Amino acid sequence: MNKKWMKWILPVAALGVGVAGFVTISASAEKSNDEEIVDTRPTVSVMALETTDFQVTITSYGEVKPVESTLLAAQVSGEVMSWNPDFTAGGLVKRGDVLFTIEKDAYDAALLQAEANLSRAQAALIEEEAKAKVAEQEASRLGQQVSDLYLRKPQVMSAKADVKSAQAALKLARRDLANCEVVAPYDALVISRTLGAGQFVNTGTTVAELNNIEAAEVTFPIPGFDQSFLPETLSGVKAEVHLGNRQPIVRQAQINRDLGIVDTATRMGHVVARIEDPYSLKSQAPALKFGSYVEIQFPGRVLTNVYQLPQTLISNNRVWLVNQDNKLEPREVQVLREEGEYFLIHHGLTNEDRVVTTVPDYPQKGMEVKLSEPDAQLAQR
Repeated sequence: MNKKWMKWILPVAALGVGVAGFVTISASAEKSNDEEIVDTRPTVSVMALETTDFQVTITSYGEVKPVESTLLAAQVSGEVMSWNPDFTAGGLVKRGDVLFTIEKDAYDAALLQAEANLSRAQAALIEEEAKAKVAEQEASRLGQQVSDLYLRKPQVMSAKADVKSAQAALKLARRDLANCEVVAPYDALVISRTLGAGQFVNTGTTVAELNNIEAAEVTFPIPGFDQSFLPETLSGVKAEVHLGNRQPIVRQAQINRDLGIVDTATRMGHVVARIEDPYSLKSQAPALKFGSYVEIQFPGRVLTNVYQLPQTLISNNRVWLVNQDNKLEPREVQVLREEGEYFLIHHGLTNEDRVVTTVPDYPQKGMEVKLSEPDAQLAQR
């Protein structure tokens, strides 16, 4: 009886185990099919390239200095009678302003004496010319040839010379009287003054130092790497002068000239920019004081058909591209110029290239990558 029971139960158990195994294997296969394949390719972003014409900006630095500086001296001697309140260290005076005056009495008298001498010489000339006319009439009546002395020609010439001499003396007397008022030769900043009322000054004595403020100049160096990017015609190019402080100052300037030499120590050339009215006597612009250290910017050459790439994308003159097979490809490029945060590329790239803007940590030539979703959609268009 037991044997019969075992005879039936064993096949049924074996069939159950087989069915269970089949179910387990099927479930495992379905689970494997449901699992997605993991894409380990790094995702990168790319940028399309297009050539452009780029305006180079030349930047340098220099010190603001006056166009000219004058050691002012008296042209006549005498006692100082008065001086302009602005004629003091740090004062600003305008062209033609009277800076100080010298006692005039002696020069007034010299002028009167010169006028009297001229009148006397003119009277003597009139007298000699009249005598010469009489001598000429007498010679005409005689009908004989007479000498120049008889005709009083030497006397007339001497009288004319006396008149010219008196006129010259009068001119000098007027000049000396005018020079009793010493005026500013130009709009000026007074650097120093060494006189006061009641002081006696001699002719040629230096009494003050003035700096011309009608214009200022900035002499600044041009490094060798900027030389080839200067405009063909430098004189007259507009420039900007920047003074950085809590209240930045920007003034307009103009390139005036190239000094025409190369410094033997630094191998740099030097260029001069001119700033009109630096102390703003004729405008409301902020004053730009002498001695200020400023930045100069002006346009250089225009570079045609260049690529402008961020410096972060270029290492050792090499940039990474994504080719048509979506693989990384290094490319050697020629950097023409550094401009701010960018490199200007002249050779090594084409408009069809795709430059990687998010380079993987360890890029390798031929590494497969996938494009970011926006770049992939753009590539499909």
